[in-house]
Amino acid sequence: MSLTEKFTLEQIAAAKRYAAMTPPTAIDPRIATLVTELIGRVADKWTMLILEVLAAQGTLRFSRLSEAIGDISQKMLTQTLRAMERDGLVERTVYPVVPPKVEYKLTELGFTLGAAFCGVWVWAAENLSRVEEARTTFDDRE
Repeated sequence: MSLTEKFTLEQIAAAKRYAAMTPPTAIDPRIATLVTELIGRVADKWTMLILEVLAAQGTLRFSRLSEAIGDISQKMLTQTLRAMERDGLVERTVYPVVPPKVEYKLTELGFTLGAAFCGVWVWAAENLSRVEEARTTFDDRE
């Protein structure tokens, strides 16, 4: 699978743009806290899977999202979606019908977080052989 099969060209361009930016010299403590929280969020495999599925498939009902992700409990999907909604990464729309219809879609913030994470994929694609070489050198010393 190529990067362009996993991410849009816009996400790849945004990831490269983020990577080229110079971090600020004076960091607002609120930004440091947000970065720590977001790293914790994206380190959670469910958040990244939800980001990927919604980016690829667009707006989905809860049950379709659950099916697309696979082995996730209803409780874990609900908790992850609520946390993502609180952070502004997904938008939840409830329709007043019986049975209840609820749909989820990525917000612009969700797309940009996906683009930032895309930078990890770009880095991995560009450095795979160097990492493998370093691992081999390390393992040969053992």
